[in-house]
Amino acid sequence: MSETAERVPVRRLLALAIPALGVLAAEPLYVLVDTAVVGHLGAVPLAGLALGGTLFTVVSSQLTFLSYGTTARAARLHGAGRREEAVAEGVQASWLGAGVGLAILLLAQLFAVPVVRVMTGGGDIADAATSWLRIALIGAPMVLISLAGHGWMRGVQDTVRPLRYVLAGNGVSLVLCPLLVYPVGLGMEGSAVANVAGQTIAAALFVRALLVERAGVRPDTRVMRAQLVLGRDLILRTLAFQTCFLSATSVAARTGADTAAAHQVVWQLWSFLALVLDSLAIAAQSLVGAALGRGSEREARSIGRQVSWYGLGFGVVLGLVFAALSGLLPSAFTSDPAVLAEVPYAWWFFVALQPIAGVVFALDGVLLGAGDAAYLRTATMTSAALGYLPLIWLSLAFEWGLAGIWTGLSLFMLGRLLTLLLRARSGHWAVVGATRERGESVSQG
Repeated sequence: MSETAERVPVRRLLALAIPALGVLAAEPLYVLVDTAVVGHLGAVPLAGLALGGTLFTVVSSQLTFLSYGTTARAARLHGAGRREEAVAEGVQASWLGAGVGLAILLLAQLFAVPVVRVMTGGGDIADAATSWLRIALIGAPMVLISLAGHGWMRGVQDTVRPLRYVLAGNGVSLVLCPLLVYPVGLGMEGSAVANVAGQTIAAALFVRALLVERAGVRPDTRVMRAQLVLGRDLILRTLAFQTCFLSATSVAARTGADTAAAHQVVWQLWSFLALVLDSLAIAAQSLVGAALGRGSEREARSIGRQVSWYGLGFGVVLGLVFAALSGLLPSAFTSDPAVLAEVPYAWWFFVALQPIAGVVFALDGVLLGAGDAAYLRTATMTSAALGYLPLIWLSLAFEWGLAGIWTGLSLFMLGRLLTLLLRARSGHWAVVGATRERGESVSQG
C-alpha cells in the first residue's frame, strides 16, 4: 500500500471483525449454558458456580496481555514482511502462558480455601465454589496458551482459525457438561471437568497451528521479557477496569436488592455491546500494527481515523436501537415491578454512552495495535481515579443510587474519550518499525 492515506475496504475490516466477534461471544454464551445446567442442581451449586466462575474470570482477564500484547508485536512484524518472527512471538507468548498458568494452578491449590472463605464467610457455598475452582483451574495453562494463540493469529490477520478452535473446544464442553453433571453423576464438578476438556482441545489446536508454521519452539527469555514489559501496563489497565466494575456492583448491592437487580440487567447489556464494539477494535489492532510495521505512519493514522468514525456510527445506531427498545427489553429480563422501576435510572445513561463507547473502543484498538500500552494504562487509571470511583462511593454515601453509579461510568468514559482523542491527534503513538521498543525501521529487517 502506498504512503497516501488510502482507506481500508469495509469488507477487509469485517473479515477481521466478524470472526473476532464470534470468539468474543462464544465464551459468554457457553457460560450461560453451563449456568443453566448447574442451576438445576439447586441454589447452593449455582451460587458456588457463580463465585468460582467469577474468581476464575478475574484471574484470566488479568492476563489478556497474552492476546492483546502479542497482537501488537506480531502485527508489526507481519506488516514488515517478517511472518516467521511474528509467529515466533506466539511461541514465546505460549511458553509464557504455560508457565504463568502452572504457577496459578499451584497457588490456587494452596490459597483457594482461604480466598473463598474471605469472600463468603464459609459454609456450603464456599465448599461448592472451592471444589469447582480447584478443578477448573487445572485448565489455566490451556486458557493462557489459547490467549497467546489468539494474539499471534490476530497479528498475522487470521481471525477465522481462532474462531474454529474456540467453537471446537466449546462444542466438546457443551456435550460433556450435561453428561458429566447428570448421567455420570459428578454434579457441579462435572461442569469444571467439561471446561477443562474444552480448554485443552482449544489449546492443543493453537499449539498444532504453531507446529504447522515450523516455528522454532525453544524459549527465548529476551522476547518474553519484552512481552512482560508490555503486559505490565496492560495488567494495570485491566486492574483499573475491574476495580471500578466490582465497586459499582458492590455499591448497587449495598443500596438495595431492586437497585442491584436493575444494575445487573443494564450492566449485562452494556457488557454484551462492549463485546460487539471490541470486535472492531481487534480489527483495528491488526491493521494499525501492520501499517506501522511497514513503516507507514500516514496509513496507520488514516486507519485510526476511519475506524473511529465507524465506531461512532456503530455506537449511534446501537444507541437509537436501545432507546427504541426501552419499553420492551427490560421486561425480558425481569417481571418485578420494583426492579423495572429502577431500570430507567441506568438505562438512559446506557443509551447515551453508546456513541462515546464506539469511539473509545475503536481508539483503544488503534493504540493497542501501536503498542502504546503505557499511555493507555495511565489514561485509564486517571479516568478511573478522577471519575468513576469517586462517584460510585459518593453514591453510596449520599444514596444517589443508580443515577450516581452511572454518572460515574459516564465521567469515566468521557475521561477516556478525551485522553484518547488527544493522544490520537498528537500522533505520538504512531511509532513506525517492526518493533516499537527499539524503534527499528523496516529497512533494518
